[in-house]
Amino acid sequence: MNPELWMEDLLTSMGLGLEMTHYVLLGIGSILLLVVCAIGNFVTKKFIVQGIQKFIENSKNDWDDIFLKNKVFNSLSTLVPLIFIQYLSVPILSNFSFLIPFIHIVVKVSLVWVITSVLVKALKALEEVSTKIPSFKDKPIVSYIQLASVMIYIVASILIFATILDKDPLALLGALGALTAVLMLVFKDTILGLVASIQISSNDMVRVGDWVSMPKYGTDGDVLEITLNTVKIQNWDKTISTIPTYAFISDSFKNWRGMTDSKGRRIKRSLNIDMTSIKFCTDEEIVHYKSVEMLKDYIESAQTEIAEHNATNSHDKSSLLNGRNLTNIGLFREYAHQYLSANKNLRNDLTLMVRQLEPTENGLPIEVYCFSNNIAWADYERIQADIFDHLLSSVSSFNLEIFQNPTGKFGN
Repeated sequence: MNPELWMEDLLTSMGLGLEMTHYVLLGIGSILLLVVCAIGNFVTKKFIVQGIQKFIENSKNDWDDIFLKNKVFNSLSTLVPLIFIQYLSVPILSNFSFLIPFIHIVVKVSLVWVITSVLVKALKALEEVSTKIPSFKDKPIVSYIQLASVMIYIVASILIFATILDKDPLALLGALGALTAVLMLVFKDTILGLVASIQISSNDMVRVGDWVSMPKYGTDGDVLEITLNTVKIQNWDKTISTIPTYAFISDSFKNWRGMTDSKGRRIKRSLNIDMTSIKFCTDEEIVHYKSVEMLKDYIESAQTEIAEHNATNSHDKSSLLNGRNLTNIGLFREYAHQYLSANKNLRNDLTLMVRQLEPTENGLPIEVYCFSNNIAWADYERIQADIFDHLLSSVSSFNLEIFQNPTGKFGN
C-alpha cells in the first residue's frame, strides 16, 4: 500500500479536511526530508570529508595540506542534501506539483554555485601551491588563476541564468554575442590586464621580487605581486603602490634585475674640476708625486715614454709647451683609477674606469664609473661616499681645485 495514501486516509478518518490533510502531509514530508538531509550531511562530513582530511594529514606531501587549509573539500557535504531534495521533493510535493519546478531550479542553481565554490577554492589552493615551487615563484601565476576564476564565474552565471530562464546554455551564450561591445567595455581593464600579463610573462619583463622604478607613478621598490589587473609594489619607505598591469606595457619603467643578478651595483658620479687649476707638472712636482705608491710605477713608465718621444722629435724642452709633458689632471685620473682598482669593495671583473668628459660651464667633469660588490642600498651608499670622500680630499694634493658655485676665493 502507498504510504502517502495510507497517511492521507488516516488523517481524513480523523476528521481533517482534504486540503488540511495535504498541508499536514507536506509538513511531515518536509520534516522527514530535513532529517534525511541532516543525516546525509552528517554522514558525508563524518566519513567522507573527514576521511579525506585524515588521509591528507597522514600523507608525506605538503601540497595537499594547502587544499585542506583552503577548505576545498568542505563544500562536498552540501551536495548530498541537494541531491536528496532534488529526488525526494517530487513525492513530498505531489499535492503541490506547481512548486516542484521552482524547487528543482533552486536545487540546480545551488548545485552550480557549490561546484563553482569548490573549483574557485581549488584554484586558490593551486595558487598557494605554485608559490612553494621555486620555478614558479617569480611567474605571474596569480594572473592566470584570476583569469581562470573569472571564466568559471562567467560559465556559472550562464548556467544559472539558463536554468532560471529554462533555456539552452549554448543558445543563451549565442544571444550574448550581441552584447559583445558592452561586455568588452565592462571588462576593458581585465582584457588589457590579460594581454599585458601574457606579454610580461612571455617576454620576461617583470617578475615577483624584481626591483622596478616607474617615475610616472612615483614608484621605486620591489614587486610583491602580479595579478590580472594590478601589480603591487612595495616602495623603499614601505608604502605600497598599486599600478595597472597594462601600464608595464604602455609606459616606460626601469627593471634593476640585471644589477641584482650581476651582484654589482653601478657607481657613476663625477667630480667637477676647476679648469683654471689644470697645468703641466714641473720636475719638482714629479719628484714629489713619485713618493705616492700608486703613481710611482706609472710616472716612471710615462717619463720613459715621454722622453723617447721628445728625443725622437727633437723637441726643445726649455718650454713646457714643446713636446709631451705630464699634467696634474692626468696624474689625478691615474691615481683615482689605481685607487679604485685596489678598493676591495669594487668589482674588478666589471667595467671600472675614470674618464674625462666634455668641459662644461661648471668645470671639467672627471667621472668615476665602476660597480660595488654589495648591492644593499645602505652598503652601496657607504661605499660610494667613502670613495668620493677620499678623492675629494686628494684633489688638492695635485694642485687642483673643485669647481663650485659661487666661484672665486675670499682673501684679504
